[in-house]
Amino acid sequence: MPASSDLWPELPYTAWKDTCQTLQLWTQIVGKIRLVRTPWLNHSWHVALYVTARGLTTSPIPDGARTFQVDFDFIDHVLWLRTSDGHFRQVVLRPVTVAEFYGEVMHALGELGIAVRINTRPNEIPDAVRFPDDRVHASYDRDYANRFWRVLAASHEVFAQFRTGFLGKASPVHFFWGSFDLAVTRFSGRSAPRHGGGVPNLPDDVAQEAYSHEVSSAGFWPGGGAIDYPAYYSYAYPAPEGFAGARVRPPEAFFSNELGEFILPYDAVRTAADPRAALMDFLQSTYDAAADLGKWDRKALECAIGKARVVRQF
Repeated sequence: MPASSDLWPELPYTAWKDTCQTLQLWTQIVGKIRLVRTPWLNHSWHVALYVTARGLTTSPIPDGARTFQVDFDFIDHVLWLRTSDGHFRQVVLRPVTVAEFYGEVMHALGELGIAVRINTRPNEIPDAVRFPDDRVHASYDRDYANRFWRVLAASHEVFAQFRTGFLGKASPVHFFWGSFDLAVTRFSGRSAPRHGGGVPNLPDDVAQEAYSHEVSSAGFWPGGGAIDYPAYYSYAYPAPEGFAGARVRPPEAFFSNELGEFILPYDAVRTAADPRAALMDFLQSTYDAAADLGKWDRKALECAIGKARVVRQF
């Protein structure tokens, strides 16, 4: 079995900031390919990427009589483009500009006979530069890219387990390339006040559709902007009265007034005696606060956490 440090590696944001920013833009290019070929699914679930045993995937994308899939492999450091009729192309993940990466991906798609045009302006990033013009972001540290994926994989396992304890509408555990975070969301079933929008380089109607219903959402974010360290987060929309003052666990968790959400530094989880239990405690206690203060119908919405090969009791 791998050591705990392998499952929950160190991921100091300042050490791989340049790679993190470049990789976010690369994932946006790939995510936008899925976006333009996939019917809209509530709350933009149709655009997300998914954690795999080697990295991140688009999952199958329709292309007429066939499908194709784009996968980031953070073990061999290759972007795979594969079609259902047996053809493939590779783009090696290495230190190149966003403009060069964009060109290589579009060229590979063209060689596979896949005609795709995407909006080349990045989303949810202030002062964004279009992909073909971005010759500033050009970093790729293989070690940190691999560490990032391992954190996603370990977090995904806990998020997926947490998801089993809910009977109501819940999102898949998926990776949003716009905000560059792994997330899982529970819904009360009630509609929410219209969201104000204002997200950089994101149409207001997209944000408003995403937050059309009450949510308790949690996720992992590698850092940047308001915080310069990786962290887990949890928020409610709309935030019920008293939410910011709720007592949550573990003790390292706190409410960020700047972000409007609870934050648990990743290092508090990584160094805990039982990282999985510490993270589950955060997910459960912040959800408890949102559901109790928001007066969710918890009896109707919840069930026991799932166990392998054990049928849910009801």
